[in-house]
Amino acid sequence: MYVKLGRPSFVTGEGLFLEETNVEKIAINATKTVQTRLVLPPDTNHLGTIFGGKVLAYIDEIAALTAMKHANSYVVTASIDSVDFLSPAKAGDSLTLESFITYTGTSSMEVYVKVTATDLIRHEEKLTTESFLTMVAVDQDGKPIPVPGVYPESEDEKKLFESAPQRKKHREKRAVSRKG
Repeated sequence: MYVKLGRPSFVTGEGLFLEETNVEKIAINATKTVQTRLVLPPDTNHLGTIFGGKVLAYIDEIAALTAMKHANSYVVTASIDSVDFLSPAKAGDSLTLESFITYTGTSSMEVYVKVTATDLIRHEEKLTTESFLTMVAVDQDGKPIPVPGVYPESEDEKKLFESAPQRKKHREKRAVSRKG
């Protein structure tokens, strides 16, 4: 669902359109991307569980796909803000990666990625990884470009949306401390 926000406003068949800013907002749920992968033996370590680096590559890839779809442009990874490995996935498991945009800046998008592993024989599913990444939309010359905003609908989306400014503040604080 697309909603245009700004002032003054009028309602069209496509949603709310506000003439002054012509800023588009998209429902968070509409940004969702899902991928499923099979964990194969070459993807695993000596314990038979998937390499963390492999999972990170999958996370970066789905975050990029989600951001590209949302921004309708090229994107670059600005940061992988957090990665929590909660439980292992083993060879033969199915990995499902789900991602969506939780918040946007002018050209940046915060992307949440959740990874679950399913034992396809036992029909057991578990959360393995959660991550937040920041992606930036760029033009063909690599210059940042504006992206549509997002708005939450579900309670979970609202929690992530409302807590995003705090995560952004933490990212900015980290960046300042590096420049120190």
